[in-house]
Amino acid sequence: MKIVHLLLIFAVLSVGNFSKVLAYPPGVGILGPSKNCITCHVSNGPWKDEKRTIIDILDRETKKSLKQSDGSFLIEAKRGEMKTVLTVIGRSKDDSEEPPYRNAWLYVDPNSIKTSSLSKFAPGWEVNLPMSCRIVGDTLAGFEGAKITVLPMTVRPADAARDSELSLQVMLTKSDSVKGDAKAGMVGNYFERKVKLKVLEASK
Repeated sequence: MKIVHLLLIFAVLSVGNFSKVLAYPPGVGILGPSKNCITCHVSNGPWKDEKRTIIDILDRETKKSLKQSDGSFLIEAKRGEMKTVLTVIGRSKDDSEEPPYRNAWLYVDPNSIKTSSLSKFAPGWEVNLPMSCRIVGDTLAGFEGAKITVLPMTVRPADAARDSELSLQVMLTKSDSVKGDAKAGMVGNYFERKVKLKVLEASK
């Protein structure tokens, strides 16, 4: 939770204007009642085709994708133990469009958006980095030549954690929003993925 607090403080200090803060990942259910990114932004960019868009979640240790046959992702963790995954977002190396400059993403439990809790992640699950906004330019084996961002996220199902379902909300963006009008200035495309959390009970 400390990292979530720091992210919120950073967002406020960075933009210096509350109306603009609502356009950042914390605005979805945390600093505001928004259900998703396009409440504030528009999905009007050149990266709308799914074929060349990379949205993946990998096991940090094995680098294996956690994507399931139905297109969702499955993160499994033993109760009380930490599990780290890599969020990989961007565009494939064969994309002819100018790549996005930055990617923003948020893991959020849709059922928690209207609650008073500061954390909008799945109840009972501890998490260190459920949201971020990162400049494109990371590298990762298996994604050579792609224009991506990569960051780790660690989760831990505590005693109260149950199997849950999250929405991974993603914005590929370039340029900046106009102060006071998040729908103007910035070019972006919005994507959403389903992420399932499963608690593995430790063997006795």
